[in-house]
Amino acid sequence: GGQPRGARAHVRVVDRAQVISASFATSACCHSQFLQFGWPRCASIHPSGAMAVGAALFFFFLAVALTAAPGGGGGDAALVEHTFVVSEIMLNHLCNDTPVIVVNGQLPGPAIEATEGDSVVVHVINKSPHGVTIHWHGVKQQLNCWADGAGMITQCPIQPNKNFTYRFNVIGQEGTLWWHAHVGFLRATVHGALIIRPRSGPGSYPFPKPDKEIPIVIGEWWDMEIVQVERRAASRIFDDWPRSPTINGKLGDLSNCSGFIEDNYVLNVEHGKTYLLRIVNAALHEQYNFKIAGHEFTVVAIDANYVKPYTTDTIVIASGETVDALLVAGAPPGRYYMIAQAMQSPEPFLQIPVLMSRGVVSYYPSKGSTDDTPIMAPEMPDQHDATTSFYFRGNLTSLLPQSVPANVDEQLFIAIDVGDICSHDGSHDNCMVTRLNNISFHLPTTTSLLQAHYNNNMSTSAISMLKEFPRCPPSSEFGYSPTSVGTAVRTVRYNTTVEIVFQNPYSSGMFSASNPMHLHGHDLFILGQGLGKFDPVKDVQAYNLVDPPVRNTALAPIYGWTAIRFVASNPGVWFLHCHMEKHVSSGMALALVVEDGPTPETTLPPPPADYRSCDGGQNNRALADE
Repeated sequence: GGQPRGARAHVRVVDRAQVISASFATSACCHSQFLQFGWPRCASIHPSGAMAVGAALFFFFLAVALTAAPGGGGGDAALVEHTFVVSEIMLNHLCNDTPVIVVNGQLPGPAIEATEGDSVVVHVINKSPHGVTIHWHGVKQQLNCWADGAGMITQCPIQPNKNFTYRFNVIGQEGTLWWHAHVGFLRATVHGALIIRPRSGPGSYPFPKPDKEIPIVIGEWWDMEIVQVERRAASRIFDDWPRSPTINGKLGDLSNCSGFIEDNYVLNVEHGKTYLLRIVNAALHEQYNFKIAGHEFTVVAIDANYVKPYTTDTIVIASGETVDALLVAGAPPGRYYMIAQAMQSPEPFLQIPVLMSRGVVSYYPSKGSTDDTPIMAPEMPDQHDATTSFYFRGNLTSLLPQSVPANVDEQLFIAIDVGDICSHDGSHDNCMVTRLNNISFHLPTTTSLLQAHYNNNMSTSAISMLKEFPRCPPSSEFGYSPTSVGTAVRTVRYNTTVEIVFQNPYSSGMFSASNPMHLHGHDLFILGQGLGKFDPVKDVQAYNLVDPPVRNTALAPIYGWTAIRFVASNPGVWFLHCHMEKHVSSGMALALVVEDGPTPETTLPPPPADYRSCDGGQNNRALADE
């Protein structure tokens, strides 16, 4: 997050028209491909159409960011070491004892706190009945793909009663990331925050130093064993939903059973103080609206990348995303509800009751305020309202101008939709899968993709269902072409500039959802978003190539599209997938292979000495037997 150490401390004036012209000229070859599919124009809203932030606050932020001495005087890098014991415990909510998999007996799990430049070592001891891996979501893992922790992509699962140690550095990143299990649905309860502070200390934040920092982890409570949800999803039964969202593990007072009301998460604040909320959406599926009655937020970072300060009363955060926001305790002393409300796709998707959890912001000392004092509640958007999310994202821009590559080497157009894998002979009931460019992704079963790639054995002899991922979909219309199932892989040369347009189904009546697309090992320039069909001529002209937000997860809006660009400068095999678990588990994914560069410094090193090979499938079990 923030700017790389040694960044030039001045503002570069950019001619937007020249940059756009260069981009369009170099991309024309792929645009002709897009045009042959007849993708017509769509509504596009430029990210710079933001709500105005107070000029004084903005220039204060910018001045601090530009004048801070790079890497100045923050002390030597440290070793941050943790032991994660993964085990199964029983938790009681809503009158039920439910077995859950957790780390160190905690939900959420322990937060990892580091300083930029530190080395992190995490010893994972698996005492659960299931295979598990831990993914360090948003950590770039430069030349360290072996530690990415994506099950059967970079490693086989850590088997029950086995151990594995992850080692990685947090270099050139500042802000809030997180960690979670990356085998099946286990991340529902195996997750926690990963906080990286500036090397020069909190006083060097490019915003006023907060009085306190508070992690806020939005999760979901399921009243059935999560592996049962996973098994049903594997059989393409998708009608299971959580009973309630959670805020820092608490269901809140909207959840009750036989008169027993669940606890609220309580944030105690002091009037006049400023709090940095580090918000993580660790939910398996939904995008959430997050509000606190009587208060506004100033968003200062997303996915560990600083943004121009943006003031709003509603934060919208999709699964996998993080948002850092300043909260000033400036309301009259009292108690105020903090609400996380799930968004929901409209019909023909299955409709469920509103999912909402409440916490409480409580002022102290608060004269005349008692536990019986009424709690003020915010007005929430409708659960089907996608406009709030669309504009929230459109109002985010990078704090400083970005060096967006103008020349595009590899251009992909990825159609996101559902497919049918049945023969319709009456022998199958559950046929629906998700897919990208008509391929429903299937994890390898005997060898991790990274192991096969490193051994120069990326072939059907090692990966039986291997398929090359195509640059464009085979058909111009959603839902009318056959679906294939396979381990979809796209290979790019080292240092390739890749541009991807993600296109959702665009007409009402189609199965369309807001899909958060997460790429491991890289940050992404979010160039633009729009509603309807992507227009490869008109919409490219509206790309933000000056100060686009930088994220590791790009949300393709419902009935719309989003465009990203990144440089594939990190050798290895990196998972690109929707972060809604039912979507990725049913096929909404592909693997990106980034080839080695020309020098030892641009070549993936050998695996660590304790790296566990999958041994032809002997160590790849994920779920315990029923």
